[in-house]
Amino acid sequence: MPYVSTFNRNQMMMCSWDSFVDPESIARLIDAFVNSLDLTKYEVKEAAKEGRPAYDPKGMYKLYIYGNRKGIRSSRKLAESCKVNLEVKWMLGGVEPDFRTISDFRKDNIDSLKDIFHEFNRRISGAVEWGFSSVDGSKFLANNSKDSNFTKNKLDDRIKWLNAHTDEYLRILKEMDEQEGLEEIPEKLTREVVEAKLKEAQERLARYESYQKLMEETGASQLSLTDADARLMKNKNGFAVAYNPQTAVDSETHLIRNFKMTNQVTDHGMLNPTMEEIREETQDEILEVVADKGYENEEDMIKCLENGMIPHVILDDGKDGYELEISYEEAEADITSTKPEELKKSLHAGKIPEAYKDVISDMEVKEVRRKVKEDLADIEKSEAIYGTPEEMLARAKEGYFVRDPERNLVYCPEGEVLRQKCIKKNGNIRYANKNACKHCRNRNKCYKGKGEWKEIDFTKDTLEKSCKEWLKAEGKECENAKQAVKGHFEKVKVVKFFLKPSFEKMSQRMCLSEHPFGTIKRAMGATYFLLKGLRKVTGEFALFCLGYNMERAKNLLGFEKMMQLMATA
Repeated sequence: MPYVSTFNRNQMMMCSWDSFVDPESIARLIDAFVNSLDLTKYEVKEAAKEGRPAYDPKGMYKLYIYGNRKGIRSSRKLAESCKVNLEVKWMLGGVEPDFRTISDFRKDNIDSLKDIFHEFNRRISGAVEWGFSSVDGSKFLANNSKDSNFTKNKLDDRIKWLNAHTDEYLRILKEMDEQEGLEEIPEKLTREVVEAKLKEAQERLARYESYQKLMEETGASQLSLTDADARLMKNKNGFAVAYNPQTAVDSETHLIRNFKMTNQVTDHGMLNPTMEEIREETQDEILEVVADKGYENEEDMIKCLENGMIPHVILDDGKDGYELEISYEEAEADITSTKPEELKKSLHAGKIPEAYKDVISDMEVKEVRRKVKEDLADIEKSEAIYGTPEEMLARAKEGYFVRDPERNLVYCPEGEVLRQKCIKKNGNIRYANKNACKHCRNRNKCYKGKGEWKEIDFTKDTLEKSCKEWLKAEGKECENAKQAVKGHFEKVKVVKFFLKPSFEKMSQRMCLSEHPFGTIKRAMGATYFLLKGLRKVTGEFALFCLGYNMERAKNLLGFEKMMQLMATA
């Protein structure tokens, strides 16, 4: 069977560079869009006037956007594309910057990429009809391994392990001194080997103790050595050091309207921050946003309502809405207005704005008793109130969980340290130490069950809690928990109302808005950010979102329409 005929490599030909690029290639859209940008609006670093001429910044932006869309992310591969990729040669006019130039330009101009992403959305906004927004978070790997990430519990466990090994090495050296002259010392346990191991353990111990001291002084919950902004998060594969970008996707077009890069471990409280930039663009229009159960946060939902956004957070089974409460503030408000300031006044005055009449009901002003805490600065932090760590530990061993509010930790009856795990929706702080509980010989005195660990919740006022099972096993009586912060009760007015999200919009979320989330996770979930730091990964993620929107908008509006929009500044 004959094969498809090929051309003669030595044949001369006459053609233009434009003929090598497909008439509807995305490279043409990128070229038209970047050429029409006014770079004076963005933070573009000026090139040095001395030496050889610099490369055109617009050419570098074209290279980044095209490369990210085609999965070419590293500077070295982008530099190679400038030599072998015909579309890249066409966009850049044949220039071939080296990898160092490409890397430095991205590093110096990373802040402008999110602004360019919003400029693209602004240009197509007149040609598309926006629907409501759907917000979701995704865990994308950071450039930081788990071995280079430390939590307080992890440091406690390693310091305890190194202390035990240091004591053992010192004991062995002492025995060697006492048995000096004996010839039956194994070769592997020579003095030089033990001293080397002791030195290594002491150096690691000093390093971990310095990490622990730094975390206590700064109040940081985690410490990442390679990428300081990255955090250990739970994903579908277990735990990984990652970022948690929040993405707002339009329900009608499936375009990414906005994103917010965060290192927050959970999605709680991220609805309003993610939608803020969309709120600024749409001015007084009432926005609607849908999110899953992970976004259930009363304060966040109230802020959305105050800013002119209706939050449709998916409900737990058996619930038909959320009971919310805000402080009462008497004011004259225009309930017909959709301006955020008027909406906020109406809500705090106990009046339902007309824009919210379909989702808010049963609004009433009530007088309730609330505990008013005294200023901590006015409370003398004496040893009688807080106690020294030694006194707290001694009290804990009597059968109590004792909380140190200044260091934000809890001592358990076994003498182990429990660190903060999370802050619950009701404001309580949850403490746990998985590693300590796994190896605790008396864990059955705290809880029953295999493969579990103790978790205990404290209010910000509670100083200690009794361990009933422990006291019962020791034959002791249980005492009441002590309070750490004084205060008094006062009657205050609050506004209570019922927020009923739209079941129709909540049911549409999966079928209308999951495609972009799946695309993002498939494209970036298996790899990691090349850059380090919250500011830089924001720019890297903006490139992906811009490339995705450009491809999606081309399919929605057609190539000719897109070329018109891209060329219009």
